[in-house]
Amino acid sequence: MFRRLTLGIMIILALAACRGGRKTALPTETSIPTWEATTQSEATLSPSATTAAATSTATLLPATQTATQLGGNNQFLEPTSAVTSTLTPVAVTYGPENFPADVDPLTGLVVANPKLLERRPVAVKVNIVPRSYTRPSWGLSFADIVYDYYHNDGYSRFHAIFYGQDAELVGPIRSGRLLDSDLIRMYQSVFAYGSADSRVNQRFFNAEYSNRLILEGATVTCPPSAAIPLCRFDPGGNDHLLGSTAALSQFATDRNVDNGRQNLNGMTFGAATPSNGAAGSQLFVRYSGDNYARWDYDPASGKYLRFQDDVYDQGQGESYAALIDRVNNQQISAANVIVILVPHVYFAPPPAEIVEILLSGTGKAYAYRDGQMYEVTWNRAGVNSVLYLTFADGTRCPFKPGNTWIQVISDTSLVTPKDNGVWRFDFRFP
Repeated sequence: MFRRLTLGIMIILALAACRGGRKTALPTETSIPTWEATTQSEATLSPSATTAAATSTATLLPATQTATQLGGNNQFLEPTSAVTSTLTPVAVTYGPENFPADVDPLTGLVVANPKLLERRPVAVKVNIVPRSYTRPSWGLSFADIVYDYYHNDGYSRFHAIFYGQDAELVGPIRSGRLLDSDLIRMYQSVFAYGSADSRVNQRFFNAEYSNRLILEGATVTCPPSAAIPLCRFDPGGNDHLLGSTAALSQFATDRNVDNGRQNLNGMTFGAATPSNGAAGSQLFVRYSGDNYARWDYDPASGKYLRFQDDVYDQGQGESYAALIDRVNNQQISAANVIVILVPHVYFAPPPAEIVEILLSGTGKAYAYRDGQMYEVTWNRAGVNSVLYLTFADGTRCPFKPGNTWIQVISDTSLVTPKDNGVWRFDFRFP
């Protein structure tokens, strides 16, 4: 059981686990006041906006504390461009160990600023449901790895991991789930999220990584800063929680969290396309009639382009629209798309559904790169091991240098290969 810690006059505020985009109070064993949005007029966003002085500061979450408080009053302007590292593909094979100091072990790319690798990754929980006001989202195209996995009530959510480059804005940030605990350990990250069910938070707060959790406290208007890394943007009453990965990392350092380089060995990268693949030019992943996605291979860029559900399919057929990153106005793409089949069980059954995803050991996976598909095995060798892939003979399956999206589905899901390199994955709960 976790304990509530009062720091002076600090009022602990947090958003609860969201279901279908609704905001509700966080259920806890103590009385915590709910946060009420203060609507502001929609502004023109610009990363050069000046941040006003904060009226209070934020703190990271130690093992006995239940939230991070933020305070202040800022103006927030719409970003028109992103300041990012220049990433250079490499023609050699890297990994699973002995990565050069300037090569990102999560992408196999040379980074323009090797100092970025001398810190922990920053993970952020991002939501795009409901589609009417959460899209376009911010910052996903700058993540090294994104896990897309089932949450509840037919919907999935993203766990985005940033390391080799920063995103000046990431969001909308929403609530965590049990699998996030495994992913924090696997990638040794600092984790920003929008609270969770009290039973999920209990697991988070009692873990060894609890001082690396960052949550919102008192409401502050964007943009974020190192002192206040989470902020609110509220166009038309939509009330988005956003953050900056650089600010989140600096915030952790300033609060005396061990934020040095971690052992992230395990992945293998090779620019050459493996020869033992089958055609894999398109794949569909459907979690429900209101949450489904498609990846199309684009030979010009050598990446898979992400398309997302555009209508609630109640039998009339699926409809898709490009998933755009609001930071750079570009379509989300991935050098690698990996579909992993993992056992799913109920931690708590519906209607208050909480799902446990048993991501440990090994399991079946489908890896897509360069328009090819490979039937492989996913591996998580230990609690703190990153996920890597192997062929049937045990040799490493190389990721293409670049970013990776990992679609997590149940091991009872329906896998349907179609003609001309088209594959379909329909999520099924046991």
